Amino acid sequence: MSRSYYIAGNWKMHKTRAEAAELAKALVSQLKDGKHKYLVAPAFTSLETVAAVVKGTNIRLGAQNMAAEEQGAHTGEVSVLQLKDLGVQTVILGHSERRHVYKEDDELVNKKVKLALRHGLEVILCVGETLEERDAGKAESVCETQTVKGLLGVAAGDLARVVIAYEPVWAIGTGKTATPEDADAIHAYIRKVVGKLYGEDAARKIIIQYGGSVKPDNAAQLMAKENIDGALVGGAALKADSFVPIAKFA
Repeated sequence: MSRSYYIAGNWKMHKTRAEAAELAKALVSQLKDGKHKYLVAPAFTSLETVAAVVKGTNIRLGAQNMAAEEQGAHTGEVSVLQLKDLGVQTVILGHSERRHVYKEDDELVNKKVKLALRHGLEVILCVGETLEERDAGKAESVCETQTVKGLLGVAAGDLARVVIAYEPVWAIGTGKTATPEDADAIHAYIRKVVGKLYGEDAARKIIIQYGGSVKPDNAAQLMAKENIDGALVGGAALKADSFVPIAKFA
């Protein structure tokens, strides 16, 4: 069964609203004939601005995180209800920066995953090991734990709205990329884990993106691998002239 490619841009903590609108407009015009599925995830402050630009196009609107609670006394947090109100369709959860810099654990990530799915959003669940973990031979077990715990309590019927992004933490923003072979091996392993949880068919269908220093010059080699179904792009997503060639990899 052929999975469709899914290329997502995570803009992280960059861009004013004017800058975000400019980039979004460039992407809308340059990707309108693109054959794959696309997403941009601006900062919270630019969501409404970018929503207006991408509405009705082939680019989905994503958020980079959300609160684990629906609403209430959570100063500084942004709720799923507020995101939906802005037209957000997808939320990125468990990104390595959230896990490692802001100390979000698997339990918190899982709570967010279930809340997002309950409200009809698509989820991109990020998993991946640090350099220490890879050197200690734990890459597979870390990814398995994060996948199993991240999906805990997620019904089989909701899995169609879950995308997994494998991001080796040691390759994010460092210029190091996992070789296509290394990445594919972990993607295959994650697919096997999903198979154990939800069955062969679900494992075949689930989209697993690669994230970690994806660039125009390595995108095609990564995408050529059997188990790599797209990319979660950071730095290269901040300019149309680097994101578009990745999005349209030949």
